[in-house]
Formats: sequence, C-alpha cells, structure tokens
Amino acid sequence: MQASKIARAWFGATALVVIAGLAAQIPVSAGTEGGTFHTPVGRVANLLAFFTIDSNILVGVGSLLLALGVAGRSTLFGVLRLTGLVGIIVTGVVFQVALADLYELHGWAQFADTMLHKVSPLMCVAGWLLFGPRGQLSWRVLWWSLLYPLIWLAVTLVRGAIIGFYPYPFVDPGINSYGGVAFNCVLIGVLFIGLAAAAVGFDRTFGRRDEPDDYLAPDPAESVERIRDAGTY
Repeated sequence: MQASKIARAWFGATALVVIAGLAAQIPVSAGTEGGTFHTPVGRVANLLAFFTIDSNILVGVGSLLLALGVAGRSTLFGVLRLTGLVGIIVTGVVFQVALADLYELHGWAQFADTMLHKVSPLMCVAGWLLFGPRGQLSWRVLWWSLLYPLIWLAVTLVRGAIIGFYPYPFVDPGINSYGGVAFNCVLIGVLFIGLAAAAVGFDRTFGRRDEPDDYLAPDPAESVERIRDAGTY
C-alpha cells in the first residue's frame, strides 16, 4: 500500500511538471512576435506542431490517470503509456543533441524549456522504471505506438509545404533538402523503434508476476470473476 502511494505521488508530480511547463510556455509563445504567425492565438495554437509539446501532453495525461487511480490495463492505455514514454525520451535526446545550443533563453522561457525538455523526460523515465505499471506492453502495443510519430511527421511535412513553417530545422527541406530530411527522420525512426522495443522487452521480462500494480483501476472483467467466485452474484 505504501508503495502504491509513493507511485501515485510520483505520477502526480510528473503531471504537475508537465502542467507547469505548458502553463509557462503558453504566455511565452503568445507574446513572442514575428515569424510565421502574427497573432497570439495563432502562436499558441502552433504549439501543437511541436513534438516536444505533444509528447509532454501524452506523458501528462498518462501520469495524471495513474495518479488518480483511473488508469486500467487496456491496450489503449498501454499505447498511451508507451507512446508518451518513447516520445519524451526522443524529445530529450534530440533536444540535447541537435537543439539545445540553437537558442539562448531567459526567464519563463528558460523555465518552460527546463520543465519540458529535461525534468519531464527524467521523471517519466524514472517513474516507469521504478513503478511501471508492468505487464501492459506487447509487440501489438509497440506497432500501434508508431502511429503518433508517423502522423506527426506527415502533418508536419504537408503543413510545412503549405504554410512554410517547420517546427525543427532537421525536418525543414529548405535547410536540409528532402533527402536530408528523409535521412534525419529514418535515424529518429530507428531510435523510436529501438527504444519502444527495449521498453517492451523490459516490461515482458520484469512484468511477469501474479499480483498487478494496485494503483491501477480494476479490470471490469476481473471484478465480475471475483464476484462470481465469491458466490454473491
């Protein structure tokens, strides 16, 4: 029971980190003039074009559901958890390798950057390693999790070709050519698949136990079976 409370507290803290980072980033983006988008609403809406923001939202939602004890053992939640986990790792790695030195940030912009690019990835990975939940990942979940980066890439390239905006230099054909963009995307795709496969392998190795994590919402089917076994139906 104590471990369950610690796990839920950790997940709650992770969700708060994401919320704090997004809450700081929104006014920063709204007030940053110039560029492709000329209104505060347009600049805030454009935040959804960034892989960083989307990955943090997935992590925040998954962590909040776990903290509230309403996350179950469904395939959908497994996909959400794996997609957020791998997406936030890719976010942290790519940021440190390719983006960290591109901008000099101060004040709330620096705070948001730290929360979304550094603290959130570390807390998400540490929380998953320490608390799981275990036994939720499979190769089927892995393949479904690839929809997120594929859809993000397709929308980014099509939208960029139409409006001339690309959220990151490594997906901008004007900087790298389409061949360079393809090469960059293949490298990141290999990283994404490799991390997802490693997560599934870890989960299948260390998630084989009879007792499920008690901070997960009960499976309705399991609840029915328990009632029947007790003879109270």
